[in-house]
Amino acid sequence: MGCFEKEIPGDGDREPMQELIKLDFVDLAIAVGLMAIGIGLSAWEKLGLELNLALATGRTILQLLVLGYILDFILALDNAWAVLAILTIMLTITAIVARNRISQKIPYVLPLVWGAILISTALTVLYTNFLIIQPDRWYEPQYIIPLAGIVLGNATNAAAIAGERLVSTINSSHLEIETHLSLGATPQQAVSQYRKDAIRAGLIPTLNQMILIGMAAIPGITTGQLLAAVKPLDAVSYEILIMFMVAFANLLTTVLVTKGLCRQFFNSAAQLVR
Repeated sequence: MGCFEKEIPGDGDREPMQELIKLDFVDLAIAVGLMAIGIGLSAWEKLGLELNLALATGRTILQLLVLGYILDFILALDNAWAVLAILTIMLTITAIVARNRISQKIPYVLPLVWGAILISTALTVLYTNFLIIQPDRWYEPQYIIPLAGIVLGNATNAAAIAGERLVSTINSSHLEIETHLSLGATPQQAVSQYRKDAIRAGLIPTLNQMILIGMAAIPGITTGQLLAAVKPLDAVSYEILIMFMVAFANLLTTVLVTKGLCRQFFNSAAQLVR
């Protein structure tokens, strides 16, 4: 059974699981009260976060409602081109976010990040779709959109962390790099350690999450499935799959992004570009 399907209550000695309790607009309005209290607390403590919290609250409501209506439309349309279109839009937005965090001064960063995230996400999702989940159609929106969304979001963070780390390190280590070059090292050799450190930095959040998952807290994906009346073992099974997808995609993304960035710092004569 899929993680995004509602299971029919079981039989036998097991008690049937309670149906999902749906939230209406009144419930969501009451939920906004949590943020209102948070804004009040910020004002009380003079933290200066009132505007940021208010804007974040408004954007969260607007963006998620828009997402909900779009996904509802895509699922109802049930068309491969529509699925590819929404995935392309998601990919482009995530690539722009990662580019902005890495650098806007280095040429070709956007296409570099876009391509790296595309390759890692496509390989990961296609591997999962064809070899593990095996839906009736490869573009099944119920599976491919949420799985791709999870991978895209995590790959974006990994690319941004690794890219920003590599760019800042190279920018502050020009003398050391030029020394290596003057001693006969190739550009790849001169920045090899910086690149490795950047890849490790990009993977730290993922590795920490994998080490602590299920011990310190229930993961968000599993929590959502439990609220949707999915059996715990089914929810956990999909969480395992998702974590492995995220780890692989993040590793491949950081490898590709850092490799491409390193090339942008050197000209055709293997000289460091300032």
